[in-house]
Amino acid sequence: MQLQSAVKKTTAKVTAATACGTLVMILAFFGLHLLIPESVPFDHRVILGGIGGCLVASANFFFMSLTVQGVTDRGGTVDPVEREQAFTLLKRSYRLRMIFQILWIILAIVLPFLNPAAGIIPLFLPSALIKLLDRLGLLTDK
Repeated sequence: MQLQSAVKKTTAKVTAATACGTLVMILAFFGLHLLIPESVPFDHRVILGGIGGCLVASANFFFMSLTVQGVTDRGGTVDPVEREQAFTLLKRSYRLRMIFQILWIILAIVLPFLNPAAGIIPLFLPSALIKLLDRLGLLTDK
């Protein structure tokens, strides 16, 4: 299976948006640290957690896109067996991607060199940013 250009372009856009959102999050940590340093830490742990969370979120989107491409490459058949196989593939992909994200969340909490909040927040960014990019008409080429 060859990666479709639409998957490449959309993944690049979502990854760039997630990276920008992560940068805004890191700057928010910094600003809050300046206001209330005893409550909001800002050190290398915030930056490493943000980078890791951004990578996991982007990888999750890429693998979801790859799975959807694999299903759609099979064609729009009405064969119930193939439809069931496609549905099973989508469910399996979803489960594996959720396990991957849960493992990252556990690592972000347990590893001392990561800030848990900074590692977890980027996981929520792609969903919100996809909606924003779509509303602005920046997600797909028209």
